[in-house]
Amino acid sequence: MSDMKLEVLVLPVSDVDRAKEFYENLNFRMDIDYVGDDGFRVVQLTPPGSECSIIIGKGVSAAEPGSVQGLHLVVFDIEATRAELVDRGVDVGEIFHDAGGVFHRPGSEGRVPGADPERGSYASFAAFSDPDGNGWVLQEIKERAPGR
Repeated sequence: MSDMKLEVLVLPVSDVDRAKEFYENLNFRMDIDYVGDDGFRVVQLTPPGSECSIIIGKGVSAAEPGSVQGLHLVVFDIEATRAELVDRGVDVGEIFHDAGGVFHRPGSEGRVPGADPERGSYASFAAFSDPDGNGWVLQEIKERAPGR
């Protein structure tokens, strides 16, 4: 099968400039800020080290602002990344792992405080939201599963 690369996620926001400032504060690279004559606006930003970008704007989504949940940013060191984001003024929740030991559930169900005791890849998380409530999760991966 041909390669299929996920390269863009569209996030619904209510205030494009506020969202743009938030993501630039996270050190997302600003790729495009296009404004059309009719008020249409596309802002594309890319997280550091990522090949997948986000698009925010006006007229780019019919979804309710803040309705996108469960977006994951994979990091090598969750403690250092969380500390850096907190230093940048982002309200990042405490680090947690799932009671079942695999993947977190929505909301706070099954969350156990602290990083995974064995510090296994894919098992430690911390959550935050953008100003509209779009939900993000940091996920620590130090070693990829075979074949990835």
